[in-house]
Amino acid sequence: MRALSGETLPVPPIWLMRQAGRYLPEYRELRAKAGGFLDLCYAPEMATEVTLQPIRRFDLDAAILFSDILVVPHALGQEVRFVEGEGPRLDPVTGLAEFGRLKDAIDLDMLAPVYETVSRVRKELSREKALIGFCGAPYTVATYMVGGRGGEEQAPARLLAYREPDVFAELIERLVTASAAHLVAQLKAGADAVQIFDSWAGDLPPGEFARWSTRPIAELCERVRAEVPGAKIIAFARGAGAKLADFAGVVPADGFGVATSEDLRVARSAVYASRALQGAVDPIALVAGGAALDRAVDDALAALGGHPMILNLGHGVRQETPPEHVAQLVKRARGKG
Repeated sequence: MRALSGETLPVPPIWLMRQAGRYLPEYRELRAKAGGFLDLCYAPEMATEVTLQPIRRFDLDAAILFSDILVVPHALGQEVRFVEGEGPRLDPVTGLAEFGRLKDAIDLDMLAPVYETVSRVRKELSREKALIGFCGAPYTVATYMVGGRGGEEQAPARLLAYREPDVFAELIERLVTASAAHLVAQLKAGADAVQIFDSWAGDLPPGEFARWSTRPIAELCERVRAEVPGAKIIAFARGAGAKLADFAGVVPADGFGVATSEDLRVARSAVYASRALQGAVDPIALVAGGAALDRAVDDALAALGGHPMILNLGHGVRQETPPEHVAQLVKRARGKG
């Protein structure tokens, strides 16, 4: 929270995207008991335990709520299911007819178990640790809603945006409204900060990026702060690259995530010095461990040190990551290894 307030700290705070997940044996054990993935997301007692597992094991500085970005379309009335070994499947929104079958507003009662998880975690978490809530950015969530599945293939959504821009704009606007309500509910339940994940917007051309990523995220931030003044927000437009300066100039976030492929020094020069940058150790270096991981941590600290920063990965922890490598990252970043 101090870093997000613009403070430069001698040792940066550390948390990792997807820090609670399949690389941890304790998660896999609990996941086997839960049934479906969404069942786990909607079970507050188990979701609380999953959220806290990496904090207990690694003493990270922040917990991130265990949930999923697709609870928002689920609560808008879209059929969402997770296929073991294949990932999410949704009934695609391919045009006006399918869009018309969505709810006008997000069903927050349906997501009450998520907010209960937030409250439980905040009560169990040390006050010295931050709790981060999150949502997917409107564009990224729309790619799943239109394409009907996860992955890096955004062609269906981009085609809809080109062919029926009015329909796509309405979908984005509905997601802005729904996501703002979802983030506000998390903050009111006890989250200290929230992150907006735009995982797939980096592939958009500059004009489309501004239209479908930058402006909707800026509006989302403004709507959240209208309900929760001073809310701390991290915006992560993965792969923004040369578009980061314009993105950070419009989006009123307190911190900006930087992806693995981006030059951290260029990113630092592109964003106001008083705003925190978050990143960007390569998740593959985390899998490798050893000297390669030490170099990756040292490079991130060298590039972003001397300014407000949060040490994280450039994307999520991979399933094949040895847990002891996460311990190595934390030790190295804190100057103990």
